[in-house]
Amino acid sequence: MKISEFKTAGKLITGPGAINALADEVNRLKMTSLAIITDKGVSQAGLFEQLLAKLPIEPSIVIDDIPPEPEVNVIEEKVRLLKKSKVNGVVALGGGSAIDAAKVLAATYDYSGSISDLFGENLIKERNIPLIVLPTTAGTGSEVTNIAILSDPIEQVKKGIVSHCLLPDVAIVAPEMTLSCPKAITAASGVDAFVHALEAFISVNASPITDALAEKAMTLIFNALPHAYRNGENLVAREQMATGSLMAGLAFGNAGVGAVHALAYPLGGRFHLSHGMSNAVMLPHVLRANAPFCSDKLFSVALLLKVCPPDTRKEKAIATLLDAVDKLCIDVGIPRTLREFDIPEQVIPQLAEDASKVTRLLRNNPKQLTVEDIENIYRNAY
Repeated sequence: MKISEFKTAGKLITGPGAINALADEVNRLKMTSLAIITDKGVSQAGLFEQLLAKLPIEPSIVIDDIPPEPEVNVIEEKVRLLKKSKVNGVVALGGGSAIDAAKVLAATYDYSGSISDLFGENLIKERNIPLIVLPTTAGTGSEVTNIAILSDPIEQVKKGIVSHCLLPDVAIVAPEMTLSCPKAITAASGVDAFVHALEAFISVNASPITDALAEKAMTLIFNALPHAYRNGENLVAREQMATGSLMAGLAFGNAGVGAVHALAYPLGGRFHLSHGMSNAVMLPHVLRANAPFCSDKLFSVALLLKVCPPDTRKEKAIATLLDAVDKLCIDVGIPRTLREFDIPEQVIPQLAEDASKVTRLLRNNPKQLTVEDIENIYRNAY
């Protein structure tokens, strides 16, 4: 057994009503002047008012316009606003984009350089103000990872900042905060969470700990996502999705993700597909390319999710699993092809070139992909 390291938020508070712990955590972390980071969708859903009602103090500044898939220049503008307000704590409420933004804002509060220079691994060495995050979607797992994804408008690709300083001090995962999540976001973020778990499970860096988390996450998400999609008020399904997403975040935050994410990044950077939708549309096609190189693990997933009888031969079980993943995406309204997003076929070679540069993720993949392999996957997805 190889040596592995396990990273997560400083404290996890989960379950219905978990938001009631917010005041105690704000006080424990000695936040006396805090910033709220969120987005317009959260404000319009009435969740911001619920957050304010639980805070022991009035926020010093509210940044409520974090866009989906935020670009670097937007975050740099928000850092300047934050510094002027002289806060000593950050609370984030929202989906992956708002939480990722808050992680970077808190970690760069005392940083004077360009945020673009921080793309990569372990380039942020310290964070001097505490951070509490409350997710409103069940998908990204950002509440427990040391990663933040931003869009680079110059290179037209998404990039990652990776540092232990991005791990929140507290993650509060209250499923009732996801009840108002729209169907399309429920679908895309839910499949995204399933991708996190599955890619962590087949990652070359998987460990017994991440495998256990990924297995439970896949089971929860595979079974609960159709119910959460059809009936957003189903609190049982929402809780299962919130827990599954959290466990998937714990799994991939330590084992890493692979080619699905690497091929999704250029789609978001060039065509502004959401992170969840990009992963969802690429998932079945990357899985088919990976299948011969992780057949034992995919066979165990097929048995775990009960998509076939236990005595099914391996090749048939894996084929059935791939069909079941296809069906899950279809059942929650995920488009099956890149053509449906009006992506021109002639850009595929450039997409492949861009994706081949995402080596931080591709090195985790069970099959080491060439540029030609990646181009073929995009063509199969077209």
